[in-house]
Amino acid sequence: MDLTTQYLGLTIKNPLVPSASPLSKSLDLARELEDSGASALIMWSLFEEAITAESESMVRFLHHQEIGFAEADAGFLPAWEDFESVLDIYLENVRRLKESLEIPVIASLNGVTQGGWISHARELEQAGADALELNVYYVAGDIAMTGAQVEERYLNLLKELRGHIQIPINMKLSPAFSSIGNLVSQMAAAGANGVALFNRFYQPDINIDTLRLQPSLHPSTSAEALLAMRWIAILYSRIEGLSLGATGGVHTPEDAIKLLLAGADVVHLCSALLAKGPAYLSQIERGITEWMEEQGFESVADFRGRVSALSVPNPAEFERSNYVHILDSYSFSPGVMV
Repeated sequence: MDLTTQYLGLTIKNPLVPSASPLSKSLDLARELEDSGASALIMWSLFEEAITAESESMVRFLHHQEIGFAEADAGFLPAWEDFESVLDIYLENVRRLKESLEIPVIASLNGVTQGGWISHARELEQAGADALELNVYYVAGDIAMTGAQVEERYLNLLKELRGHIQIPINMKLSPAFSSIGNLVSQMAAAGANGVALFNRFYQPDINIDTLRLQPSLHPSTSAEALLAMRWIAILYSRIEGLSLGATGGVHTPEDAIKLLLAGADVVHLCSALLAKGPAYLSQIERGITEWMEEQGFESVADFRGRVSALSVPNPAEFERSNYVHILDSYSFSPGVMV
């Protein structure tokens, strides 16, 4: 079975790519992911806020200590360079993963300011990352901001970065856009090599005892992959040279197969690997190859996009007609309606 695929201009051994998660923080777990079949590895996200907060904390610590003990000699305070920063640790992990793994290593960056995006992207490229995923986790809470302005924010960032780094750029997008197809098309024109559909916005919860917000984290479910499946099917083969990655909700071989049939170049896995461990990747891969044997496919290329909007008899099923059909076919439980 030939499982090779093209992703962000890279030739990789299969379509299974672990997405950003704490698993990539451990070199041993990263090796286990590779041994279990991972064809590339997306590192955990580097957050600009964490870098900035750490820097400000260090300034307060060193500067205020110096003011408070002006009579102390120069050796009283440790030197700034004696501390290993969040950024230093991340860049070192990029280097270590590149030295230890044979598969491509993709850095993940979540920035806030234009300058932060650019400077950190350059540093990640210099550290050896094979590609960069832009995890633009932006919630438009300003009610004066229009949808067009939100899209422009993404596109301006991409255009600016494309002028400063040479490695492939993957845009990780949320589904919260009014015209996803048009936005993805503009991103390809602006220099994106691929998109990952879709990023999950983790919603805050309310603690009704303390009357305060509290963090909320729930693993994905297979049903969540259907949203990405629809849009990948619609976008498949519509934008030349753009890689399509499906992220969120891939838990079984069947989930991965459906997304590949829709037209995905790769499927990203996170929750399933966190729950079942890196070795679970081999089960996903084995399930795909067994299905291929049953169907008579010899390569992923033989069936990718077989159930895309370009291939099915009624493309409208990916848009509105399926919605109408589902509602019309619903039957009530006995006793609900007389």
